[in-house]
Amino acid sequence: MHGVHEADERAEGKLDTVERRSKILELLQGREEPMSASSIAKKFSVSRQIIVGDIAILRAADHTIMATPRGYILEKEASGGRVYTIACRHTEENLAEELYTVVDNGGGLLDVIVEHPLYGQISGSLQIFSRYDVDLFLKKLRENRANPLSTLTEGIHLHTLSCPSPEVFARVRKALSEKGILLE
Repeated sequence: MHGVHEADERAEGKLDTVERRSKILELLQGREEPMSASSIAKKFSVSRQIIVGDIAILRAADHTIMATPRGYILEKEASGGRVYTIACRHTEENLAEELYTVVDNGGGLLDVIVEHPLYGQISGSLQIFSRYDVDLFLKKLRENRANPLSTLTEGIHLHTLSCPSPEVFARVRKALSEKGILLE
């Protein structure tokens, strides 16, 4: 039955699943910004759910596709920068302050990680590099009435940061420490 579906897709002028997945990878490789499942779906004239399934299969085939709050993006090296991990603790009210502090001091937030007592390590891709990115993330949090992962661990969490130099990392650490957000 699966082969019949693929034949129907070809008859309608659509790509078969293997070709579509290959084209999705090509599409993501050529982008610096994340792309939503809906916009990918529109490009290939399929449903958003088909794209979500395609992405899951591509990930299972060891393609490093990350789901960010703004869409899918291929994981890249930290654009010439260095990667650091910091531990933080704050309330939900201090979330914006934490994110703005990192980007205002030249760092980027790649992800957030919490240690859950039942599930172990849980991480979420952030890919936040500017105030614009922070604003989009906060807006999406509000619109979805979602809670940040840090609420699972009384505010304690890790961030993987991308910083262009050790000096930038030191500046980010100092600013977060001064605000009482850095867990030292």
